[in-house]
Amino acid sequence: MSDTPAPSAAALPPGADPALAGYGIDTVALHAGRHPERFHGVVNPPVYHASTFIFETVEQLIDTRHERAGGAFEQFTYGREGTPTTRALEDAVSTLEGGYRAVVTSCGLGAIAASLTAFLSAGDHLLIIDSVYGPARAFCDEFLIRFGVEVTYFDPLIGAGIRELFQPNTKVVYLESPCSLTFEVVDVPAIAAACRERGITTIMDNTWASPLCFRPLDHGVDVSLHAATKYISGHSDLMLGIAVCTEPAFIPVKKTASGSGYCGGPDDVYMALRGLRTLPIRMKRHQETATHVARWLQQRPEVARVMYPALSDDPGHALWKRDFHGASGLFGAVLQPCSPAQLAAMLDHMELFRMGYSWGGYESLVVPTWPATLRTATEWKDPGPALRLHAGLEDPDDLIRDLEKGFARLAAAA
Repeated sequence: MSDTPAPSAAALPPGADPALAGYGIDTVALHAGRHPERFHGVVNPPVYHASTFIFETVEQLIDTRHERAGGAFEQFTYGREGTPTTRALEDAVSTLEGGYRAVVTSCGLGAIAASLTAFLSAGDHLLIIDSVYGPARAFCDEFLIRFGVEVTYFDPLIGAGIRELFQPNTKVVYLESPCSLTFEVVDVPAIAAACRERGITTIMDNTWASPLCFRPLDHGVDVSLHAATKYISGHSDLMLGIAVCTEPAFIPVKKTASGSGYCGGPDDVYMALRGLRTLPIRMKRHQETATHVARWLQQRPEVARVMYPALSDDPGHALWKRDFHGASGLFGAVLQPCSPAQLAAMLDHMELFRMGYSWGGYESLVVPTWPATLRTATEWKDPGPALRLHAGLEDPDDLIRDLEKGFARLAAAA
């Protein structure tokens, strides 16, 4: 991991175990959200399959309704609002990121949609990073615009210059760092500080870093989003999203997620909790393997450049080293110009780097990407095709041999 000091775990959300204060992040990842004493000594919180919760009295039912209407969401009222299993995951991830409370949703895009619509109304203006995750861009272009929200995309490297794009009706700035597909590192503290001056809400997709490698709320962000489908799960077998919130941001996001029906299934929540317990050791291995493979790719004649901020010669390395506590296994590579047939010859027969969407699981993945088709505020100038690679938990030398065979097929197809 990075030589940046690890984040502390002193900021605990309501209901979290105060005994965790002061422990290292790896320890907190193993123990946050766990209360064996409440469940007959069972190590893991049990799975609650529940739609209905029983109230013993009319007074209790009415009090719970008032409590929910007031926005506390402390009591369990209905399955869509969450169960004790849901709360355990929310508390664990919120503890890791130093948030007030978190909101579990049905998928990462659900967390994105709930967070954006929590703070935007017709007539408002949204500033969103030009390198944003493709489905988030589609949600803005196909839904938010249709409902009267003005959307402007901005250069990922704008930093404090974001002030020049503020309008009187700007309500939200949406970030992602490193950027999807192209891996630029964003000056999150500078942008968040500019937003705070104007009372603008900042939302950031933090899936790449996981809660272990970056804590957006420590840098002024209001809502930190995760596709728990990816690193938190770690096994490519569930769909889940999480929004970690500051205290002012929690109620709007929770009410919007609940009112929109963005609830996580109980078994997926349980598996995400289980995956979270091995996140520290997995993230270390992902970074080690990605760094090893990325450095090897830099020496290949077929590769024009590698995009991975953990590399010392990456343009975003200084910002990454300043703000992050480590890196994940996801990175990019721009190939030298080649034909579609050559690219297909390389990728169609990979044995370990299989083609598939998503990432963050134990297995390695690769997909071709075309960043130029997803940019409107900035221009993508690399002439060659690009790859997005996820370094899984396989032996790094086996992954290199797989890529080496792929390059041989690419050359033979010329």
